[in-house]
Amino acid sequence: MEIRPIHTEDDYKTVMREVSAYFENEPDPGTPDGDRFEILLTLVEAYETKHFPIDLPDPVEAIKFRMEQSGLTPKDLVPMIGRLNRVYEILNRKRSLTLPMIWKLHDQLGIPAESLIRPIII
Repeated sequence: MEIRPIHTEDDYKTVMREVSAYFENEPDPGTPDGDRFEILLTLVEAYETKHFPIDLPDPVEAIKFRMEQSGLTPKDLVPMIGRLNRVYEILNRKRSLTLPMIWKLHDQLGIPAESLIRPIII
């Protein structure tokens, strides 16, 4: 089983072709093909993380996404943010989140703190 690190875009394309074939007929784990598939996926993930990083969403987008996921309304955010007018100020990017708001949103809605502590672009 000759496997090499992915160094170039051509290496990446070659590995992606091979991985695509495995997706069409996924091998059983623990078999030689299954082990090769798992190793190739690990290499692809490492290459993509380094060359195609995904930035965290800004705080407002993170909040809106969680609201949409959970079927929440702005009124549901009052216990975490404050009065309804304050919720709308946050959602409309007129005001930044405070540290207590960040911790409550993280604790009660499970929004990653890393997403909430980024500056809101006003």
